[in-house]
Amino acid sequence: MKKNTKNSSSILELLRIEPSARSIDYVHHKTQFHLHHLLTEQRHPLTWNLSQVIKKDTERGLQLLFEVDQDIVKKLKAITENEAEINHLEEAARTIVETLKKGKKIFFYGCGSTGRLAKFLESSLWRPFWRKLKKSGRWKSLFSHLPPQIEERVIGEMTGGDRALISALEGFEDLELIGRLQVADRKVRKGDVVFCITEGGETSSVIGAMLAAAEMWEQDETNLTEARRHLYFVYNNPDYVLLPLNRSRKILENPAITKINLATGPQAITGSTRMQATTIETFVLGLILEKAIFNFLALHLDKSRLTQLGFKEEVTLEKELQSFAHIVGSLISHCQEIASLTELEAKTYQNGKKTTYFAKKALLTVFIDGAERSPTFHLPPLDPITSNRRHCLFQVWTEAKDHLEAWRRLLGRNFKGLSLNFYQPLLAEKVEDPFLKEVALQSLLKAGDEQGNLYDFSFSSKNIQKRSPRRGDLGLMVGFDDEIKELVKENSSWQALADLLRTKKAPLGLIFTSLEPKKEFQKRIKASKLLNRATSIYIPLSFSQDPLGLRQQLSLKMLLNAHSTAVMARLGRVVGNTMTTVNPSNLKLIGRATHLILSLVNDTLNSAEWTQKYGPTAPLTYAEANALLFDCLENQECRQSDRSEVELSIVRALESLRLKKFISWGKAIQLVEDQGLETYLCRFNPRLRSS
Repeated sequence: MKKNTKNSSSILELLRIEPSARSIDYVHHKTQFHLHHLLTEQRHPLTWNLSQVIKKDTERGLQLLFEVDQDIVKKLKAITENEAEINHLEEAARTIVETLKKGKKIFFYGCGSTGRLAKFLESSLWRPFWRKLKKSGRWKSLFSHLPPQIEERVIGEMTGGDRALISALEGFEDLELIGRLQVADRKVRKGDVVFCITEGGETSSVIGAMLAAAEMWEQDETNLTEARRHLYFVYNNPDYVLLPLNRSRKILENPAITKINLATGPQAITGSTRMQATTIETFVLGLILEKAIFNFLALHLDKSRLTQLGFKEEVTLEKELQSFAHIVGSLISHCQEIASLTELEAKTYQNGKKTTYFAKKALLTVFIDGAERSPTFHLPPLDPITSNRRHCLFQVWTEAKDHLEAWRRLLGRNFKGLSLNFYQPLLAEKVEDPFLKEVALQSLLKAGDEQGNLYDFSFSSKNIQKRSPRRGDLGLMVGFDDEIKELVKENSSWQALADLLRTKKAPLGLIFTSLEPKKEFQKRIKASKLLNRATSIYIPLSFSQDPLGLRQQLSLKMLLNAHSTAVMARLGRVVGNTMTTVNPSNLKLIGRATHLILSLVNDTLNSAEWTQKYGPTAPLTYAEANALLFDCLENQECRQSDRSEVELSIVRALESLRLKKFISWGKAIQLVEDQGLETYLCRFNPRLRSS
């Protein structure tokens, strides 16, 4: 295809770049994905110079990250004071109970972080609770009141199916059709309760799923009332910033859908919606499930039996929503301990070593944080078993004899992919955009059931032989209060891993959250010869009850998110509070990457230091920044580098403008590898050094 040179200008001429067909298409025809105006895409003033703070004082940097979570506290308080909003949540819990009585399903659907949230609700909260109840064998009379296979009644699905837990499947997020097809594939029916969750409020696949569910209901007033009780759209941006987007407007103006707006403001790391946006969604939706389970069980059990199941008191949404502040307070008060582990893990990678995380009940929460590091910070994804050596900085293990059992431990069921026979004909027929069609069809080849055989998370002899921690590597064991006794028990898998790490001369860290006092944990660890030298984090939580484990899991999620962000900041993969190493794997992220290039280059060009040294320089335009990004994405040398396209584009543009001559991608790669982006930028824009 002949390239268009109409928009070429000085910077593109200097770099000998002609905008590619994909760049021209994106700039002119994908304007609905230019989303830098969203509130979730703005920079939070509290963490503006986070990268500099963390490098000087890790503890203070972590405090800043957790202090942004106070925005969640404020939003949850506002919900409790708004009768209409609290009624939506109460109505959702009541409808879940009615749905269970009828033997129907509760369906959660999301994409990326919210897709992992959907799977968390199914696999870490819902399934374990009912399976524990069934295994206990108590109150057999209760089982006659339960719908058959109650643990299967909640379905958590994400765009791309289970394979997308590992890494995003390009093209899928940008297609409403994918969401529609997954609703059909999972056999969602009228009368099921459907929650579609998107941090931005504009994710195409999630919108497609929501519209497919809404179309099952006839549009008369009687049906609309029932539809609103069954259909919920959960999102994190104000309506006024979403209404200009055609796809979002189709949801916001649809009378059959109840909208749950959980907007808290900018994220601690710009655009990193795995943090505050997904945290508040996890808490609110988890509480709806907890409230529904309590209401359902209260129909059949007295107070003493409810207490034995962990419900020491009635679940009251107003009270529980405001209790989130206790989690934030506990995390802030333990930043010194967390900082010691953050510095240890960062040093591990700086020394060219790897980390092995081990978890059981916390497995999915640990796994999600690890998987989300890859697109957020442009890291290699989790290694498949076909890899001859470890590329990913970390691996996740759990107690299991092989990869199949490990998947069952992770999900509470077998791995489920997308059927090629079901999806391929419809994608080929109905996707009109040639770029999206090509990418989506390629992604579909990596989404089937067979993908489960490519990943092994088991703490098994086979994995030990192939991927054992080595000298200087780090081992981290993560769990909850009821696992502490097992942690120190001889012949447990925890002790086996601790012994393996000792023999390999690999340091050990412990991360535990609990409703129990801290002193009991410390006493047990001190008495253990294998654990007494471990770097330990123990977060006590002041809650009277946590029947599903929601509060412990959520506090762990927040801890790991802040910890892994701080690790990456110490490694130079954050500038200020911007994700300059983001992987532009979909249309939204291409827009984010373009805006990062544009803003960081132009901010430097506008600095007094630059003007004094190099004279006034015309700022980049959006089209130029995008052309530069796509040229990097399509360049073989850049693809072989482990540096992000954003970093390379910024440095290549500035170096070319500084020297007023052509600079190659190879030279940009060398500069980023030698100096790091932040150090390079600070040479010409000292304002970045201020804290």
